[in-house]
Amino acid sequence: QVQLVESGGGLVQAGGSLRLSCSASGSGFSPDTMGWYRQAPGKQRELVATIAGGVTTNYADSVKGRFTISIDNAKNTVYLQMNSLKPEDTAVYYCNARGSHYSDSTGIFDRNLEVWGQGTLVTVSS
Repeated sequence: QVQLVESGGGLVQAGGSLRLSCSASGSGFSPDTMGWYRQAPGKQRELVATIAGGVTTNYADSVKGRFTISIDNAKNTVYLQMNSLKPEDTAVYYCNARGSHYSDSTGIFDRNLEVWGQGTLVTVSS
């Protein structure tokens, strides 16, 4: 069973910073891409940032220059450093991981497993 555990959300004033962390637990999982998505009240979930192959990053235009995604491959942990936060960044932030998974118990190999975290709330006050 692969799980993503997120931490680091909270309440911050506009202009402040937060750092989100997401660790993938469970054996046999090799993520190719990890990233962050967010969902604000009444809105659809949207991409924030992803990192593929541990190197290639992609950011939503709204966060470019303010947010930085990074990864510790040895720990299967992805981080999102959020600076210069704005009230419109308020949302539930979800970690996402996609990659291959081999189950020792079933012997099943899944080439395209996708996993979501439970979400962490980020609130930016004006």
